[in-house]
Amino acid sequence: MLQFEQSIYELIVETSTNLPGDVRRAVKRGALAENRDTRAGLALSTITTNIKMAEDQISPICQDTGMPTFIIHTPVGVNQIEMKKGILTAIKRATKEGKLRPNSVDSLTGENSGDNLGAGTPVIHFEQWEEDFIDIRLILKGGGCENKNIQYSLPAELEGLGRAGRDLDGIRKCILHAVYQAQGQGCSAGFIGVGIGGDRTTGYELAKQQLFRSADDVNPVNELRQLEEYIMDNANKLGIGTMGFGGEVTLLGCKVGAANRLPASFFVSVAYNCWAFRRQGVAIDPANGEIKNWLYERGSEVAMDNEPAASVKADAAPQASREVVLQTPITEEQIRSLRVGDVVVIKGEIHTGRDALHKYLMDHDAPVDLNGAVIYHCGPVMLKDEEGWHVKAAGPTTSIREEPYQGDIIKKFGIRAVIGKGGMGQKTLAALKEHGGVYLNAIGGAAQYYAECIKKVNGVDYMEFGIPEAMWHLEVDGFAAIVTMDSHGESLHADVEKSSLEKLAAFKEPVFK
Repeated sequence: MLQFEQSIYELIVETSTNLPGDVRRAVKRGALAENRDTRAGLALSTITTNIKMAEDQISPICQDTGMPTFIIHTPVGVNQIEMKKGILTAIKRATKEGKLRPNSVDSLTGENSGDNLGAGTPVIHFEQWEEDFIDIRLILKGGGCENKNIQYSLPAELEGLGRAGRDLDGIRKCILHAVYQAQGQGCSAGFIGVGIGGDRTTGYELAKQQLFRSADDVNPVNELRQLEEYIMDNANKLGIGTMGFGGEVTLLGCKVGAANRLPASFFVSVAYNCWAFRRQGVAIDPANGEIKNWLYERGSEVAMDNEPAASVKADAAPQASREVVLQTPITEEQIRSLRVGDVVVIKGEIHTGRDALHKYLMDHDAPVDLNGAVIYHCGPVMLKDEEGWHVKAAGPTTSIREEPYQGDIIKKFGIRAVIGKGGMGQKTLAALKEHGGVYLNAIGGAAQYYAECIKKVNGVDYMEFGIPEAMWHLEVDGFAAIVTMDSHGESLHADVEKSSLEKLAAFKEPVFK
């Protein structure tokens, strides 16, 4: 098994940087179904560009490289202990070389291990089989989409849909509700894996296993095939759209599996995955550890259209859109002139801030003057050499986690703009209106697209929080995002959620009997 560790390293790099062919085709179908001149069309155009950039630069597609989860089938007699050692070494190497972000954090102390190793990290499942080769499949599922996983216990009362019973129609309602509740926070347009039955633990496990199926396959179970087709036909009618901007494309794939259950329990578990569906696999020769073949079509075999990025036209959105260039620091007058739908292009210094920083700033002073500043909800992938720090990936993280802090932080420090993805709640919206601020929605997962806008790393504070949670001071030029919450009390996210709930109610009546 001399080549095993190298083979695992190659698998990790391919998975992190190059979307497989079936996923690329699904994204391309989504892009064709969406009007290019809308906000959602702009988002899909940016996503397509980002996929190509990540492939060309062999850099992470998304800055959140997720929880590495391996599903491994081995012939009898293969040394699984040595295989695990090789996997851990390959994970450590990939992290050091910037192919993975250091994502393993001690749950009690908050300390980042720095190498993606720790209790429970990575996740490795072994199972023996009677084939003569090793089958290894890897999924890198980020925290933003992981947070939108959901499990239902039937019967249940579901918002907009009423009672979901212990039957196929109740399952149908649960899946539609799962898509609705995710909105744009899981980086839609997304994919979902659904597990019917099992217990609390195995139900989620079954749901995640469905994500290892090809996006192009056909379910061999007739009832489940019909259910998958129904969801794909109707979930996109909710109007949530890419990034939750509204639009025609909310879901790119749905796979459903079923397992036996206890009479007292009826769980429907949904594993939500973002458009950056990073999943790959290899067949390995057990004699020497070399890769025999790839188990999913490699991304390089399905070219992404390298078209220029779309622009939002004024007559394609509910409200006239325009492009505004802002140099930091930003004044209240400039912010008050912005409206939902405007495209803002930022030049100057911005500052990253995630969970640890927001909690810290509630009771402490900031290390730099934040009056008129821009806070970017981002945990970048960073590498350091003799010349200093370099940004390898820098897309937005899900903003709603900062809702308990954001409004207070905005008012305390005079922050004028917050960049993130998925929107924020009423407390933040009220602070934006009172103080004069805006929320700018960047395109989730577009880590290479935004990294290219960062021209220099000016400095960093709070490295003790770990690289993703540190406060990075970044010089940007041409950093574009869309105003989705403004200083006048308007929120695109609230509007889309309300509209999609009304559309969800249209699916209340039984379909499967």
